[in-house]
Amino acid sequence: MARRRRHEEHENHERWLVSYADFITLLFAFFVVMYSISSINEGKYKILSETLTGVFSQPERSIKPIPVGDERPRTTEPDNSMVDEASTEQIAASTLQNIADSIRDAFGGLLQSDQLKVRGNELWIEIELSSGLLFPSGDALPNDMAFEIIEKIAKILAPYGNPVHVEGFTDNQPIRTAQFPTNWELSAARAASIVRMLAMDGVDPSRMAAVGYGEFQPVADNATAEGRARNRRVVLVVSRNLDVRRSVSGTGSANAQPDAALLRAGTQPATPPVVQAPATGAVNFPSPAQ
Repeated sequence: MARRRRHEEHENHERWLVSYADFITLLFAFFVVMYSISSINEGKYKILSETLTGVFSQPERSIKPIPVGDERPRTTEPDNSMVDEASTEQIAASTLQNIADSIRDAFGGLLQSDQLKVRGNELWIEIELSSGLLFPSGDALPNDMAFEIIEKIAKILAPYGNPVHVEGFTDNQPIRTAQFPTNWELSAARAASIVRMLAMDGVDPSRMAAVGYGEFQPVADNATAEGRARNRRVVLVVSRNLDVRRSVSGTGSANAQPDAALLRAGTQPATPPVVQAPATGAVNFPSPAQ
């Protein structure tokens, strides 16, 4: 039996084309991906460009904060309200100081004898007079010396517009007369007499008030004759404005203190003087005596 001849397989010499085709396909896909990544979206690029241009060319559009309330223009000038308030404070303080200086100059002898005292603070000054200088014992009729003293004080106070609060005080010795049943009436009558004399000598009556405290606000011990003499007094309180005067009226000058509420209320100065009263130098006011 004849042997069958084995059929030889045909050798494929073009197999490399498959790998080559795969390689070209992958390479094409690679370049497509790279191109899509590197391509520029003109619309987005234009928006980004305009945004950056606006930021650098118009800084207020992105840097300026959102205004809340009314916006005031920037200025290097000081606030006029603050300047005005400071100037009125200085005017009011200098007015009280000028009055105190003038009283000291006019009554140097009485100051040395301790029959007249001047003290004060930034809101008011006190002119304290011994009742023995002004009135006979147990009476509210002024003596001759009182007219001379009050006339000098009135000339100093008349040019100014500060309120004047006149206080009358007595010792604790009882008085029982038809005219003055108690020390209340005597102290009030003495204060009213001084107010009338000041008005007669040119001080505006609308600026003044009179009050009597009787024996109930002593500044010394009534057990001694010297203490009783100190308690018999008339005090003229020249205030910075009406608010201060009313506050002092409620407590008396011996007890009033320049607290924070009074300092805030004391920003309204009294009327400037028509004719400047004479003054000599600066004075440091001590605190009111208790």
